Amino acid sequence: MTLLVAAVIALAPLPGVVTPTGNIHCFYMPAKPAHLLCDIHRAAYASREQARCGTRAGLDWHGWEVDARRPATTVCSGGILYNSNADEPVYRRLAYGRAWRFAAFTCVSRRSGLTCRTSSGHGLFVSFASWRAW
Repeated sequence: MTLLVAAVIALAPLPGVVTPTGNIHCFYMPAKPAHLLCDIHRAAYASREQARCGTRAGLDWHGWEVDARRPATTVCSGGILYNSNADEPVYRRLAYGRAWRFAAFTCVSRRSGLTCRTSSGHGLFVSFASWRAW
């Protein structure tokens, strides 16, 4: 008789937020330096950003990185941006007008979009129609 034992591996939660529509997600990465990874499922500018990543790096567009110490940047990558064998984003739905704070980051959800800022003044605004980083 063979006994099969299934190992249950607990994944480390990566805290994050999702907008009420479920379109925009951001989660915290505790790497050094700490940062948020943000993405959008549907956006008017998605094909333009994908073309930029393809031209610049030959990779796919995956959203943005909001770093605690420098301006936010777009992310072009060949795949997943965290270790899915060890980590799992866990999102809290952020109602319009509410704020989520974690470490050096604060995100505010509004009908116009999601704004995430760092304690050092850098940030990102994301909506279906547009985005901007500073």
